[in-house]
Amino acid sequence: MKTAVELKDVVKRFGDFTAVDHISLEVYPGEIFGFLGPNGAGKSTTIRMICGLLIPTSGQGHVQDLDIISQSEEIKANIGYMSQRFSLYDDLRVEENLSFFGGVYGLSGRKRSQRIEEVLNLISLADRRNSMTWELPVGHKQRLALGCAILHDPRVLFLDEPTSGVDPRTRRNFWDLIYALSDEGVTVFVTTHFMEEAEYCDRVALINEGRLIAIGSPNHLKQEKLSGRIYDIETSDVLSAVDILSKEDGVREAAIFGRSLHVRLAGEAETEAETEAYLSSILASAGQEIKSIRPIDPTLEDVFVALVGQGREDQG
Repeated sequence: MKTAVELKDVVKRFGDFTAVDHISLEVYPGEIFGFLGPNGAGKSTTIRMICGLLIPTSGQGHVQDLDIISQSEEIKANIGYMSQRFSLYDDLRVEENLSFFGGVYGLSGRKRSQRIEEVLNLISLADRRNSMTWELPVGHKQRLALGCAILHDPRVLFLDEPTSGVDPRTRRNFWDLIYALSDEGVTVFVTTHFMEEAEYCDRVALINEGRLIAIGSPNHLKQEKLSGRIYDIETSDVLSAVDILSKEDGVREAAIFGRSLHVRLAGEAETEAETEAYLSSILASAGQEIKSIRPIDPTLEDVFVALVGQGREDQG
């Protein structure tokens, strides 16, 4: 199948620091492709190389048959790009921002006016067209930024941390817009550090310390990359509980998730009741007050924690 985005062995160094370390991947037309990892993992650097904003130290890549090194200017003109920082003009009205960016993309006259109307309706800001951009709520600003990025009807759209700083409901509404674009055949390449957002993607790539550590659909990664059972545990002292359980031979990983911790166990022999008794005895003997212990389905964050831990063991 023809690719919309392709990278082969791409490296980016800044002096002695390697920000992106030999990444290879393929993204297909109409796909929603998530690029996930913690802040500083190399996500934004990778996306800027794909978009022609940074030149790789080595390796090669293409966006719709355009070379990311020799045809970077053509790539910039033919893709949509929304950065993690709100980059529109606060002192312009909503429609004025759209008109300005339409001109930047070479749209004019009736074509520009028609496209502005289409985008205003898509991002549900038609009734705010005359509002000053500075007075918009954060979620509306994000939608306006997306609208400006798609004015020229690009077939590949890059969203760099698009929902950073917005509440969960606004984030979900923003994803509804991404689905609508994908339904129209637009390839959406989105970077995020919100692991739960990966569930919305067709496929995801997990990156850590500049390296690609896994790639596949969310279900594939959870089923194929993670063995053993996972339990959610609430205790009186989560930090101490992590240290206690991490030292147990039967525990593969123990990591904090909000106010609880997720524990992945080795083996499948014990029953649920026996496992809960095993974990309770360990924590109780260390003076922990146990509030709840329950088996849970794995999340992509569990997958990430497991793969990072495995990578450290391999290096050791």
